[in-house]
Amino acid sequence: MQFSDKRNVSRWIIIMASFVIVVLILWNTYSFFQIFKEEERVKMQNWALAQKKINSIDPNADIDVELPFKIIQEASIPIILTENDSIINTANIDDDILKDKNKLKAFLQKLKNQNDPIVMQISEGQKHYLYYGDSSLLNKLKYYPIALLLIIFLFGAVVYNFYRSTKMATQNKLWAGMAKETAHQIGTPLSSLLGWLEIMKADNADETTVNEVEKDVIRLQTIADRFSKIGSEPDLELLDIVSETKQSFDYLMSRFSKQIKFSFEAPQKPIMVSLNPALHSWTIENLIKNAIDAMKGKGSLMLEIIEDRDFVKIRVTDTGTGIPKNQFKRVFEPGFTTKKRGWGLGLSLTKRIVEEYHKGKIKVAHSELGKGTTMQVTFRQK
Repeated sequence: MQFSDKRNVSRWIIIMASFVIVVLILWNTYSFFQIFKEEERVKMQNWALAQKKINSIDPNADIDVELPFKIIQEASIPIILTENDSIINTANIDDDILKDKNKLKAFLQKLKNQNDPIVMQISEGQKHYLYYGDSSLLNKLKYYPIALLLIIFLFGAVVYNFYRSTKMATQNKLWAGMAKETAHQIGTPLSSLLGWLEIMKADNADETTVNEVEKDVIRLQTIADRFSKIGSEPDLELLDIVSETKQSFDYLMSRFSKQIKFSFEAPQKPIMVSLNPALHSWTIENLIKNAIDAMKGKGSLMLEIIEDRDFVKIRVTDTGTGIPKNQFKRVFEPGFTTKKRGWGLGLSLTKRIVEEYHKGKIKVAHSELGKGTTMQVTFRQK
């Protein structure tokens, strides 16, 4: 049996053991409740006997009635004594109920629902019915299983969240390790490609071809640099966000179909923001590629940079299929995708880069089905 299988068996054993313990506790509570309820009925039967004894004693007779009176006085359970549906006596009931006949009738009905009456045979053809309620302790005991289940549920939720957080942390470490290993593996052929570029230049190869190949090699270096930064705190530099964004925008614009109409709007001045250039270019690339996928390679894409007091906003607007309002937050969840081919990691990774590494904000600013979407990233200016 593999280690993972053993761990799964152990989990199921713990779950089943916990379930059995909960069932035993609930059954024990129920049994205790029934025993306590039966004891209270015995007390009420004794109260009925004491009441009957006192009522049958001749006032002039010299008989000790201390015990019956003591039994009656010690009763703390709400009691209503009736004869032919008429209330003839009460005990341990609040004054505000006693003063209102309707409230008293309603309270009597409540007692009838709680317990079966005790029949007191007073004389031939005369019966009294003793209705009684549950004590405060018994009432509290009723809710004990609910409180117990709630505590178990909360405890289970805490354990589940802890387990989920631990699992996510482990997965994050795994993905970070894979990303760094990918960057390391890409580095080897990149070094070789750089060497071949130098040979092409020395052999006077076509300059346009060499320049385009060089751009792609530099791009690969950038991608490797991005992967190497996953899972570690990146270095931030005070950079002009307009210039950095424009570089990424121009590179992508030159490599996509002419069926997409690109437009770029930004202030004609530097706007300084703390950025990691490699990760910021990744953010812009993910947003633009996501917009192009939404338009299925045909439409209009506009990137705007807006200066807003202490903040700067980058908006990417497309004319794609749009996003339903109930999915505005889900699009940033890992694994969520509407494409047939895709891992659903682009926007979740972008959110992490923007919010965790750059302390910014990203959201779906606006979207309308069949008309398009505007994604917005916000950074604080320096």
